[in-house]
Amino acid sequence: MTGSEAPPSFRLAYVPGVTPDKWVRIWNERLPDVPLALTQVPAAGAAGVLLDGGADAGLVRLPVDRTLLSAIPLYTETTVVLIPRDHLVTAADEVTVADLADEIVLHPLDDVLGWERLPGRPALERPATTADAVELVAAGIGVLLVPLSLARLHHRKDLTYRTVTDAPASGVALSWPEDAHTDLVEDFIGIVRGRTVNSTRGRQPEPARSKDGKQTARKQASGKQTGGARRGTGGSHRGATGGKGKGKGRSGGRGGKPRRP
Repeated sequence: MTGSEAPPSFRLAYVPGVTPDKWVRIWNERLPDVPLALTQVPAAGAAGVLLDGGADAGLVRLPVDRTLLSAIPLYTETTVVLIPRDHLVTAADEVTVADLADEIVLHPLDDVLGWERLPGRPALERPATTADAVELVAAGIGVLLVPLSLARLHHRKDLTYRTVTDAPASGVALSWPEDAHTDLVEDFIGIVRGRTVNSTRGRQPEPARSKDGKQTARKQASGKQTGGARRGTGGSHRGATGGKGKGKGRSGGRGGKPRRP
């Protein structure tokens, strides 16, 4: 490395409500020599930060412009209605959009749910931010529908929430510029997808070279495969077909309902 070259680093943007702590911890364990810098950005501004080079990748809310950005969907959040603790809605464990028809439903300018048709009755003005809308809910002016993570982010002792079963949901994805799929981006993809530390998927390993500088890895691999095939000729095929499968498929995860605060 010359004096003009900066040491490698990885810049990760993330939107409010997303908690990258687990993935950052794994990154620091696997790549201790590559600092990971976190930057929180507004949900509406995440794409611009990535395209302007302000971050190498981002944990963003869907949808994104797939002509400019690559994206790997990670999970979809439950939508809840944020209400005062003494509100009538708290009598139910979960509600529908129709149950909120008579409520003033606040619609902040940074809303991330993408409504086709807003529920309830509109407020006189749209709050500038979700944080402003939460203050209005606490003042008894209306209710607010948000992803569960944002309800938890703006937790207050005088507010609670209930699941809204038929509201739009917000998906979270790992995204990066289409033309900037670097090795470090691939490393982070491996982490969020749960790959092991020894996995080489996405990276191209350096081929082995002989003393004269010629590549030999492919020849060696080819020789091993050929030799293995010769040794296997005439042998028993019992191992391929005679074994009994005892494994049971398991789903990748379980979706649960949010607990009441």
